[in-house]
Formats: sequence, C-alpha cells, structure tokens
Amino acid sequence: MRRALVSCLATASVFFAFALPARAAGSQSLNPLRQYSDSIAALVNRVSPTVVQVLVTGYGPVDSGHGDATELTFGRQRSLGSGVIVDPSGYIITNAHVVAGAKRIEVVLPGTADVSPLRSVAGAGGRALDARVVGVSREVDLALLHIDATGLPALPMADYDALRQGDLVFAFGSPEGLRNSVTMGIVSAVARQPDADHAMVYVQTDAPINHGNSGGPLVNANGELVGINTFILSGSGGSVGLGFAIPSTIVRVAVQQLRRFGHLHQGEIGANLQTITSDLARGLGLGQDWGVIVSDLAPGGPADIAGLGVKDIIVTIDGKPIDSLPLVAFNLYTRHADDRLRIGVLRGDQHLTFDVVVVERPEALDRLVDLVDPDESVVAQLGILGVSIDADVGMAIGSLRIPTGVMVAAHAEDRHAAAVSLSAGDVIHSVKAPRSPASRRSARRWMP
Repeated sequence: MRRALVSCLATASVFFAFALPARAAGSQSLNPLRQYSDSIAALVNRVSPTVVQVLVTGYGPVDSGHGDATELTFGRQRSLGSGVIVDPSGYIITNAHVVAGAKRIEVVLPGTADVSPLRSVAGAGGRALDARVVGVSREVDLALLHIDATGLPALPMADYDALRQGDLVFAFGSPEGLRNSVTMGIVSAVARQPDADHAMVYVQTDAPINHGNSGGPLVNANGELVGINTFILSGSGGSVGLGFAIPSTIVRVAVQQLRRFGHLHQGEIGANLQTITSDLARGLGLGQDWGVIVSDLAPGGPADIAGLGVKDIIVTIDGKPIDSLPLVAFNLYTRHADDRLRIGVLRGDQHLTFDVVVVERPEALDRLVDLVDPDESVVAQLGILGVSIDADVGMAIGSLRIPTGVMVAAHAEDRHAAAVSLSAGDVIHSVKAPRSPASRRSARRWMP
C-alpha cells in the first residue's frame, strides 16, 4: 500500500512539473502585480511627454575661489527646475522661485520615448527652446512661461475636490538635474497649511521630491495634474517624505489669469475679516473663541449688499466648514470675478446664509510697485517695501477710509526682519515693539 502511494505521488509530481509552466504562461496576463506594473508604465508614458526641464541663467555674486570673503565677484549663475505643459500652444507652468532673477530661460522638451532602455538613454537629450515669462505670482509661487511651439502634449488638471487622503500620486521632474524622473507615493494630506500666517493650502505627499523637482507636476492615477511641486520640509535638504504641492484648483486659476493679466487678481467680497481669539471672544461676548469674524464692511460692497453684518461669525463657505482665516482666503484664491460664495454665518444664536458675489481686487493696488523707490521705500525691520499715503496715492487707490499711513507695496527679502504677516495693499497706521521671537523648528522649508 505504501509503495503504491509513493508511486501515485511520483506520478502526480511529474504531471504538475509539466502542467504548471503551461498554466503560468497562460495566466501571466492575469498576474495582478504585472497588471499593476503595466498600468504605472502606461501612465508614465502618457505623462512624461508633458514634463519639461527649466534651465535658468542669471547673474549674481559667486564664489571667487580665492577664499577672501571681502571680495565680491559677480558672474553667471545657472539653476534648474521643472515645469509642465498645460496648453498645446506652448504654455508651461512652473514655480516663481525657479525663474526668479532669470536673464535667460530655456525649456528642454523630453525626447521621444522608446521601449529600449539603451535607446532611451541615447535619446534623453531632448530639444531646448528659449522661453519667455508670461506672468508671475510670487504670492502663490507660480509662473507661466511660453515657448514657440504648437501641437504639444498637455497635462489635464484633476478635480481637487475629488482628491482623497491615501490616493496614489506620482511626482515628475528633474531632481538634482536627473531629467525625466518619476517617483511614487500617496497623498499624505489633502489640505495642509504649514504656515499659520499664510493663506496658502498645499497637497502633502510622501512621494520623494528633491532639488530640481520644483515646478514639476504631482499626478494622480488618472494621469491628471493634482498639483505643482513647490517645497519640502527637511533638516538636511533631502527628501524625508514631506513634500508639498500647490493644488490644481489654484493652478487652474493662475494659468488663466497669468495668461490674461500677467499677474493674479485675487477675489474679494468687500469685508474685513479677523481671526477670533480668546481675548476677542471675551471682549465681544461671543459664544466661541475660535473661527473668523466680520470686523468691517465696505459700504455698498458685495458683502454689505448681500446682507452680512459686523460681528457675524463665518462658519461655512459653499457648505464646507470654515474655522480659520486662511481657509477663507483660499476660497477667494480659487474664484473668478462674478462667482458667488454661499456663506453661512452665526449671528447671535441664528444661523443665516448669504450669496455673496466675488469681485476682483482693484487694479490700482497692482500699480503700487511703480511708486516704490528701492532706496527710500524699504522698511528692513518689517521686511517690506512701503509707500507713504498722500493725496495722490489715496486718490489712485480710491477705497481707503483713512487716507494716511504707509501702504505695503511688496515684500523685501531680509532674514533679520520681524515675523510679521503683511501683504501688498495692507495699510500700516501704527507700530509697536515686537515681543522676543519664538524658538525656531529644526526642520526648514526647502525649495526643491
């Protein structure tokens, strides 16, 4: 009996030895890992032709090589970043910091894709074309470039509202100059606000992002642009899985406005808003010590016409909860003129809803920079360029209730400046000495 059993097992072994390879060959196309890999490769092949390398040439102080810190030597500087084609007629979006100080900008279009690895290396040079800057918004760190080319492949933009934490994403670009690279990760957070004093909200990802990825696209599994990679948080300057991208909803608006105006026209509703603090809540007898309160209204402005009132607490915009001032600003960043915001407010113990029309910020604010004197306008302690408000400036702006003080025209880079959150168009009426600065975190923001 035992001998017969051994014989049967031996026969079965011979059968499976011949049968298994045939089954494996026939089921290779059903291998989930193979299908997963093929899907990623197909996505990369679709997206890669839309991703470009941006080469920037400028002039500035360089190391003289003599070790004498007192000698200042100026020379040509070269830097690089990434970009993505957003319109077949040659429009490319990248980061504003990538093209800052540029005297010449070249865009390198990717070479023809090939399935052969060695042929891919041989054809990796691409085609370099001169690019011009169409528009820049340093506030959101985006710049629109144009090259003389048509019929280019363009990357479609994703619906930001459909983005979910945990979604698979891919970061494309030229990290450390390694052109046409791609990394994979997930969406760590759909809306992250690294700076509590800044209105910008970012998509956070753990997809490896390094220097040279700036301006490149973060892409979802559908091959759509989720965001533009802009900076990382790292103690060393290398990727530690804390990468941030400008959301597609802001990129979409920026492309349209930069192409039309050369700068962004941020929406507004004719209301001054303020963050509710515990002191403010006690002083005004509010029922909560957090959120956003209407502190003033422009007479005849959209908010005033819609029915909003001073001391109204904003609790929702278009049905989404609002608990901070940056979230309100983010909603205005993503809207066009004549769009409507459905704003829910708490007025005493009443919950009310108003439809408020969004209008463009007056263009007179954009002309403030023309009034700046580089020598006399800088306020180094605050890190700003300011313009004294006189009768001419007040008439040009036209919307000032108190036509005195100093208006912020732009930011001036000064690492010794106080950490004060000021934006172009703000009016300074008084200044008092700041408190001692808080301790800084060890992690720094790096522009990849």
